[in-house]
Amino acid sequence: MIKTSLSEYDYIIAGAGSAGCVLANRLTLNSSKRVLLLEAGGRDWYPWIHIPVGYFKTLHNPMTDWSYKTEPDPGLNNRTIDWPRGKTLGGSSSINGLLYIRGQREDYDHWRQLGNAGWSYDDILPYFMKSEDQENGMDQYHGVGGGLSVQNMRAKRDICEALINAAGELGVSRSADFNAGDQEGAGYFQQTARNGLRCSAAKAFLHPIKHRKNLDTVTNALVERVILTGSRASGIAISIKGRQQQFNIKTGGEVILSAGAIGSPQILQLSGIGPRELLQRLNIQIIKELPGVGQNLQDHLQIRTVYEVNVPTLNREINNPLRRAIMGAQYLLNRTGPVSMGASQVCIFAKSQPDLETPDIQYHFQPLSADKPGITMHPFQGVTLSVCQLRPESRGRIEIKSADPSAYPAIYPNYLSTSRDCQTAVDALKYTRQLVETKSFKRFIIREHQPGPEVKTDEELLQSARNIGQTIYHPTSTCKMGSDKGSVVNERLRVYGVECLRVVDASIMPTIVSGNTNAPTIMIAEKAADMIIEDSNKA
Repeated sequence: MIKTSLSEYDYIIAGAGSAGCVLANRLTLNSSKRVLLLEAGGRDWYPWIHIPVGYFKTLHNPMTDWSYKTEPDPGLNNRTIDWPRGKTLGGSSSINGLLYIRGQREDYDHWRQLGNAGWSYDDILPYFMKSEDQENGMDQYHGVGGGLSVQNMRAKRDICEALINAAGELGVSRSADFNAGDQEGAGYFQQTARNGLRCSAAKAFLHPIKHRKNLDTVTNALVERVILTGSRASGIAISIKGRQQQFNIKTGGEVILSAGAIGSPQILQLSGIGPRELLQRLNIQIIKELPGVGQNLQDHLQIRTVYEVNVPTLNREINNPLRRAIMGAQYLLNRTGPVSMGASQVCIFAKSQPDLETPDIQYHFQPLSADKPGITMHPFQGVTLSVCQLRPESRGRIEIKSADPSAYPAIYPNYLSTSRDCQTAVDALKYTRQLVETKSFKRFIIREHQPGPEVKTDEELLQSARNIGQTIYHPTSTCKMGSDKGSVVNERLRVYGVECLRVVDASIMPTIVSGNTNAPTIMIAEKAADMIIEDSNKA
């Protein structure tokens, strides 16, 4: 709630997700700067947010999830699929799988090669370290004392060890740290957790500073548009339960969009900043024609293969009320066991073809199985080997459907729309079967449940990928950073042609990183905060 009657701020941040929470923390360090943080969702009071395995209760839950759906996608045989996004303080970091992966050095060096000064791996590494409180201690890649607690997996199983050994049989070495320069390897994920509880961005960066007198946080605040005076952002319009309110920024202040890869382009388009044809079609006054707003959408498509195995998995524990009670007691007593687990336990970064320079596929292994996360487990003992292509060529888009801010935008992922992406999906499924056929892992297998042993040819494998592929919740790049005509922000994340307006979230990635996107989003906000402060000091 607003703590004062003032309506003018130095910084207005739209979105209290992973980026917004970091910005609120860093920008309020200067007590003379007033900051307004806006969140369309509610407070993060729902208990399941803070329990690692609680993503089963928060995904597809309209209290915590926007519950977006894509348009029918030709690459998925015209299926419409769910696109979960966090709708609470902490954003998607409050409902995600807690997995801490930064991406490859080459991802960020490529951003720099595209002309984005200050975004090479050596440039951004200090910001990863700044935010981190690494359980394994400080070294040349990791930091301690930051708000984001990064801890080792607390629950392991023999079948997890078997998969790591299986990768070794295929030439992929065991890795103790996927975030130390060389990503290739097989091992256990680290989690954004503290003492067995989720460490969301809200927990890490917002809650510790919520009593700062220069910070106002407003929840259930739907951002309707950026207010523009000529070509300058001068404030923001919101509605709370239908009641409209307007806040202005002081001279020299800024509006910062941190609403994510769906929300930020949606707000820009509603504000008259975006592709001319779209805005004209919806009778929205064009303030600044920027054809790249909402374009360049990238995501990791996961292909979830499921196997029935001959050892107990979490299917049995979750489907049995008594075993669920035992799991709960174990967690309450010592914060360990299955309830302390993130979405996946074992990670493998591998090459779908041996001549590649860096890994191009990633595995998320789970000792459980379901048709999709957040719903009923299969009745048999199952495991899931989810594989995704790290650097897809396919590009989609986000487009508002009307000038109504409460209307969900259209999401066109455009998965599997290039020949390379299709081939990588086929190669990834073949690689999965190679893992399963190793001496280390084959002894656990009873049968292949999905896609099924009858699927054999390349065409059949591709059709299976189209039929079972799902998002792995990594949408990015819809307000990309760069200097070409499709770019939305420059290297300092300022929106082209509009003064006092920045975008700071995963939407600014020129290309998607090779791995999970939460840690990189936090890094982006750390760097952006420094740039905003630097620019303010120069003014």
